[in-house]
Amino acid sequence: MREPKAIDFTLLTILALIWASAFFNIKIATYSYGPLSISFFRIFFGALPVILICYLRKIKIEAFSKDWYWFAAIGFINLVIPFFLIAYGIQKVQSNLAAILMASTPLTAAILAHFFISNEKINLIKSIGILVGFSGIIFLFSDKILINENNLLSAFLILFGSCFYVVGGLLTLKISNKKNENVTASILIWGGLIMFPICMFIEQPWNLNPRLDSTISLIYLGVFSTGIAWLLRFYILKNNGLVFQAQVAYLIPIFGVILGFLFLKEGITPKVILSLIAVILGIYLVKRSSKVISD
Repeated sequence: MREPKAIDFTLLTILALIWASAFFNIKIATYSYGPLSISFFRIFFGALPVILICYLRKIKIEAFSKDWYWFAAIGFINLVIPFFLIAYGIQKVQSNLAAILMASTPLTAAILAHFFISNEKINLIKSIGILVGFSGIIFLFSDKILINENNLLSAFLILFGSCFYVVGGLLTLKISNKKNENVTASILIWGGLIMFPICMFIEQPWNLNPRLDSTISLIYLGVFSTGIAWLLRFYILKNNGLVFQAQVAYLIPIFGVILGFLFLKEGITPKVILSLIAVILGIYLVKRSSKVISD
């Protein structure tokens, strides 16, 4: 690992922007496409650059090897379920709120890691971080202007979707000895295979007459927010390590709120700002706790 340079911080910021931009693009995609179609095409277009990189670098894709069931399980849990839940929920919830709700992922990861990873036990600082972070999420639900009886379920579905990212991440540890590009390509292939018949049978996307902006957002979601973002994440991990790459968690909700305001004119209430601060502080404490333990 090398000491982070200006280019590394630039790439980290770009990664945060790409991931944060997914939320308002999902919102735009929902204007024309159903959540199943968004999930499938996001996986399909996301797989293209990853498979291309594997081909150019002669990296073997093991989607149908003896470990196929791990790739299938991770593809279903880490891609199919959360992509669908987020796309379904964001139909009635502002994209900036979705960004904050999804920022709970590191907090959920800290809780689950306590039970499934031997060296990731919860301590006092981490407990405080989890409580502070989730208090921000709870406070966000008290904003009756943005979350009410009409979209409460949608907000919970997005929050629930973030949990599947964590579970998928834990399952990925089972195949951590394999190349990242191979793992990503393989789970994208399986995610696409699972989603294809479901999407075609239920939503029949060929009958749609989509808006141009929705289609552009859908392609962007796949190519950039899924495929290229994952490849960029691997590059940062390889050169700077997990601790440096994990800092992206602080930036995503901030950029998500800003981009939602700039592109969709979404309102930012005082409760949204306070919730955002609480969530970021919670993430900081959780990650600071892990760093202290490792030191």
